[in-house]
Amino acid sequence: MRVDQLGDFLRTAWPKIKERLVEGNCEPKPVRRVQIPKANVGLRPLGIPTVVDRLIQQALHQVLSPIFEPEFSEYSYGFRPGRNAHQAVLQARHYQQQGKRWVVDMDLAKFFDEVNHDKLISHIGRKVQDWRVTKLIRRYLRAGVLLGGVVSVQQKGTPQGGPLSPLLSNIVPDELDRELERRGHCFCR
Repeated sequence: MRVDQLGDFLRTAWPKIKERLVEGNCEPKPVRRVQIPKANVGLRPLGIPTVVDRLIQQALHQVLSPIFEPEFSEYSYGFRPGRNAHQAVLQARHYQQQGKRWVVDMDLAKFFDEVNHDKLISHIGRKVQDWRVTKLIRRYLRAGVLLGGVVSVQQKGTPQGGPLSPLLSNIVPDELDRELERRGHCFCR
């Protein structure tokens, strides 16, 4: 379905979709796999949800973001509203001006592909008491990937490409951010 068809579709289908959401029986569709070029070398796999699933994920994001965002480290810049890579660079410059001379540059290779579903859902469950929400997020994580007409179910990882993925991708490393802060390290992620 194209985005411009969503309004007409929802006029008739929304009551049933809403009922499944309220009952905790919503079954997301697999994401469509597309590859985009990475800045350096290779391709980045994206998982594009259906239009209906994007709508539901965006609604989840809008409800969950105010719960999690205020708790994230002030030194976390990626995929966050009102924050960007330029601000992270300014923070790094600030550290340099303070006399910091050592830099550790880390890249968590295939981070999105390696997210542990149980750990992520556990983190979410600490703040979100509605079992339907955590169940729906788990179903989105396990909905699978459609590639060449074949669906492969994912046991780990969160697909890049959906509206909910940026928020989910910040929940997991927040624990690391807090540990770095506790130890007194200067960082920007």
